[in-house]
Amino acid sequence: MRLSREVFHKFTPAQIIAFYYFLAIASSFLLLNLPGVYKPGVKVAFIDSLFTAVSAVSVTGLSPISIGETYSVFGICMIMLVLQLGGIGIMSLGTFFWLLVKKKIGMRERQLIMIDTNQYTLQGVVQLIRQIIQLIVAIEIIGGGILTLYIYRFYNSFSEALLNGMFMAVSATTNAGFDITGSSMMPYHDDYIVQLLLMILIILGAIGFPVLIEVKSFFSKKVPHFRFSLFTKITTATFGILLLVGTLTIWLLESFNSFKGMSWHQQFFTALFHSVSARSAGLVTYDVTQFSEATDIFVSALMFIGASPSSVGGGIRTTTFAIALLFLINFARGNDVIHIFKRQIKLIDVFRSYAVILVACFMVLAALLLLLLTEPGIPVIPLLFEITSAFGTCGMSLGITSDLSVFGKLIIMALMFIGRVGLISFIYTIGGKSNKTPYHYPKERVIIG
Repeated sequence: MRLSREVFHKFTPAQIIAFYYFLAIASSFLLLNLPGVYKPGVKVAFIDSLFTAVSAVSVTGLSPISIGETYSVFGICMIMLVLQLGGIGIMSLGTFFWLLVKKKIGMRERQLIMIDTNQYTLQGVVQLIRQIIQLIVAIEIIGGGILTLYIYRFYNSFSEALLNGMFMAVSATTNAGFDITGSSMMPYHDDYIVQLLLMILIILGAIGFPVLIEVKSFFSKKVPHFRFSLFTKITTATFGILLLVGTLTIWLLESFNSFKGMSWHQQFFTALFHSVSARSAGLVTYDVTQFSEATDIFVSALMFIGASPSSVGGGIRTTTFAIALLFLINFARGNDVIHIFKRQIKLIDVFRSYAVILVACFMVLAALLLLLLTEPGIPVIPLLFEITSAFGTCGMSLGITSDLSVFGKLIIMALMFIGRVGLISFIYTIGGKSNKTPYHYPKERVIIG
């Protein structure tokens, strides 16, 4: 996976990361077109096969084809392999294989790992990769094992239950949103055990690898006088608040609409599951096409925010949303600094947050305008839902994915790719190398508002 030194110095780390993900998509496309991948007699169009490969690498879950009806057992295993590549990250897995063959991890490779995992320092990035791999594999094996044993009674053989259980665990942990049932998790709408297991796996994948590592360190008691970082405190607080607000809002909006006739616990679990899943996973236990337009817009907002940084999810990320909101609150109070958890947020992080939000809003608006031109028969709300789902690498859909034109699918693929690479990396990719100005002009105030 190493490029020549000339190429390394010609491009920025962010551009090399983007190039690696293009290679990952090309490799995944080839893997998903190997002999025996499709069921006998099944043929898939080139654009749909490419769409599925992009969706798998970006761990989104949007697909114009039914995974269970299209792919053989071998093909489903290939999809799980690609989901690992997309969920853990191309540089993380690359580093893991470098470590296996005992290759030295150079400074440039550490820079790429730092960019791919959204870190600010080179210190400890290789150790971080080791812990990420260990955690994800452990979570998937344990989760898949429990799910397999629980759903075994629903299947004719243990091998069939194992395939479904492991696929559900991998799809939930990587927040991929793919399913092999043909109707997502709707067969388990009244099975709260399966729903709880899936929600736990989704949260573990979306909360952020640094958070999981810090929680592990806290319980292991190996670090004396351990303290949680500001990142972990902001991430978990924001994640929890969004989860609570999402659940209550969906419950309130649909209690007088599609939830009529349900018992209170059915309503609660349906709202809770979709609040969790809308952040990045995309799995559903209920037909979301029955949601009202108000709920569709609200869920679109959740998908736009997405998961936490350094996780398997996409979107603008929870910390971006939190810092932007904290800045607005402090600005309204006349404060020029942000204090949270007895710490002060650096101004550069405020700038980065608003840059991400501004670019993300522009991208969503531009994509919506383009799709309104190319997909004239599809209403605005389903298009907006599809766009935010792709950008947030969520995978929820109102059923329009297969109806999109070739150009429409290309737009959605671009959004899924950007969502997986990350907006910060994408901005740096198109920005190129920075040249610091060796001088400063006089500062002057500008009238605002």
